[in-house]
Amino acid sequence: MDIESLRDYCLSLPLVTECFPFDDTTLVFKVEGKVFLFVGLEHPELSFNVKCDPDYALELRDAYAEVVPGFHCNKKYWNTVHVTPRLTDSLVCGWILHSYCEVVKKFNRSRRENINQLLEEWKRWNGIL
Repeated sequence: MDIESLRDYCLSLPLVTECFPFDDTTLVFKVEGKVFLFVGLEHPELSFNVKCDPDYALELRDAYAEVVPGFHCNKKYWNTVHVTPRLTDSLVCGWILHSYCEVVKKFNRSRRENINQLLEEWKRWNGIL
């Protein structure tokens, strides 16, 4: 996966926006104004931070050397993923989708249900269901 495909995938998810709220080199992806992924553009090797269920975060860190506690984040909830050829695009996309869903599950009920409905349609459209 490269930065262009990461960006395309993130922006394909329902209600996602991108911005540079921190500086000119940190691209942030949000769902309804809440961050689910950010990536530094200044490094030649792709790495990014994603939100994660705390137990799943530990599992991923144990299973993959490329996944470490989130840099500049609450390490209980965030992982940094260093993309290498060992990590397939589908694996990385799954982690991005997990992050998106972790953020969405914190929204109020009506907002969450609306986004989840859009996400189900997105999954059908993309052959994930």
